[in-house]
Amino acid sequence: MMDITNAFPSERLLDQIADALAGPGFILLDQPLPASLIQGLIDNLQTQAASLAPAGVGRQGDYQRNQEIRGDAIQWLEAGDSAVTEFLCWMDKLRLGINQRLFLGLFDYESHYAVYAPGAFYQKHRDAFRGNPGRKLSTVLYLNSDWDLMAGGELVLYDGAGEIELVRAAPECGRLVIFLSEDFPHEVLPAKQFRQSIAGWFRIKPL
Repeated sequence: MMDITNAFPSERLLDQIADALAGPGFILLDQPLPASLIQGLIDNLQTQAASLAPAGVGRQGDYQRNQEIRGDAIQWLEAGDSAVTEFLCWMDKLRLGINQRLFLGLFDYESHYAVYAPGAFYQKHRDAFRGNPGRKLSTVLYLNSDWDLMAGGELVLYDGAGEIELVRAAPECGRLVIFLSEDFPHEVLPAKQFRQSIAGWFRIKPL
């Protein structure tokens, strides 16, 4: 069992993330989590394969499944499995560290596995809209061993108008992307192979 007290985000890493969020509003980090934890999450995801269900768009009364918009299958994460519990602890330490530095009022974190079959994609969208409190920070952690950079499947972040491409992140194993949910329309491009990740959101309380 990993000693998770030695696996929490360092003060230096928290400073780096906070500076990026206060500046451009997003950051790409390669291997910020321990490699053993990443492998544990990959192993756990394999055991969850039968529980994955097609994702939908919208919430509550507006919820619908539409593969012309998004084509991933998901399974929400809950503490229990050792790797999942360690991951959620790491993210909670990140939440506390960001709150101390930026006073964002992040109060919880929700996340799910997301698996895209070859050819599946997620059209350009926002995770949150101004004036509708909820998701404040979005995160994507990639769980793709030995990813082929020619396979596609990138996450593309756009400017606020959704017109200018700001960054294109290949889904390399262990890469973590963090960005302000309200500020960046983004999309997931189709890939030539299965693509898997954990998508998550730090939330704020409604006013």
